[in-house]
Amino acid sequence: MRNVAEQGRTDAWRGALVAHARAVLDAVEHLIGGLGTALLAFVALVWTAAVAALCPLGIGLLLAPTAPRLARSVAERERHRLSRSGAEIMPAGRAPAGLRAALADATVRRDLGWVAVHATWGLLISAFGVVLTANAVQDFTYPLWWRMLPRDQATPSFVPWTVRDEPSALAVGLYGMALAVCFLIVGPGLARVQAWPGRRLLAPAAGADLSLRVAHLSATRAAALDAHAAELRRIERSLHDGAQNRLVAVTVLLGAARRALARDPATAEAALGRAHDAAEQALAELRLVVRSILPPVLADRGLAEALAGLAADCPVPCRVDVDVPGRCAASAEATAYFVTAEALTNIAEHSRARAAAVVLRRRGDRLVLRVEDDGVGGAAEGAGAAGGHLGSGLAGIRGRAEAHDGRLTLTSPPGGPTVLTVELPCGS
Repeated sequence: MRNVAEQGRTDAWRGALVAHARAVLDAVEHLIGGLGTALLAFVALVWTAAVAALCPLGIGLLLAPTAPRLARSVAERERHRLSRSGAEIMPAGRAPAGLRAALADATVRRDLGWVAVHATWGLLISAFGVVLTANAVQDFTYPLWWRMLPRDQATPSFVPWTVRDEPSALAVGLYGMALAVCFLIVGPGLARVQAWPGRRLLAPAAGADLSLRVAHLSATRAAALDAHAAELRRIERSLHDGAQNRLVAVTVLLGAARRALARDPATAEAALGRAHDAAEQALAELRLVVRSILPPVLADRGLAEALAGLAADCPVPCRVDVDVPGRCAASAEATAYFVTAEALTNIAEHSRARAAAVVLRRRGDRLVLRVEDDGVGGAAEGAGAAGGHLGSGLAGIRGRAEAHDGRLTLTSPPGGPTVLTVELPCGS
């Protein structure tokens, strides 16, 4: 009993350490991303101030409509960034065209208020967190490489003593360790404080949120109906062109064998053999159709095993990294499976990649799937094979994701790599 209790405490401590490590890594990612949007917000704030200063001269009145549009553009980036790391913030859409209409819009005013806060307070917190992380890494590793520096540049920034020998360099390493411990303690809190104004100011008002949600659900419902109709057409085509033709051939061969049975048993036996082969081919076609509706391995062994099977069948060497505790909703798992299957098919046919990877994680109530390859890149929705290896297949993947109230993000610069990220709701 004691060993069981000790093992339980060990597992609990290990789980807590892993969770905190993930929180710290997420904090680094969020602070770096927040620093990027804070710099953009600072540019928007400076531009808004310059336009306001030029208004008495008349020039600012001509440039005034650009300020709300710039603030909305930066705010939309922050909404998208915050949605990736927590509860989704609905996009606000385009800002009103006229200056008077824009200033009368409550969402535009909230965008401008967020720009002012994020460009000052958010920029300060993000910069502090990033500088703290960078200095912790630099100072912790400093004893390994300080001798390669010129003597007059051997002392790193923010170190209150001069480095002259090995003990003072080791002291810098201990100082870096102290900075790392400090970030381990305050880093996640810094990320939350930095994101708080965005979640407070960029989230739409209750009434607006409801109307946007209704519009979004209407669009996703239409996408779900279109995806369902396309799936029915695909199944009907597969049955008509495959299994049905095989069964017709079986019927014809059985009829021929029946007629030849009395006249020439040897001919009848050959016809029965061909009918048997055609029946086996029809069964194989039916199995393929059944697997395309819902693969049995998905229900029997789970999403990790199903994705491993897809990767094993892919002609391009593919690595699978799945870290999803427990099972998700069957619809979410099926969507993730078919999105992966479509993406790997397109990678094999068009990407000219040498390697691919499938990474699946669960973040809160979201299932995050990432499929990447080192191919030629240049993928774009609606493009053919020459214009990107996903081409029209991306439209099908987007339709599947949006039908499940998910979100798709594609990064595919010319020359690669291509990264396809799909986020799906999977319950709490």
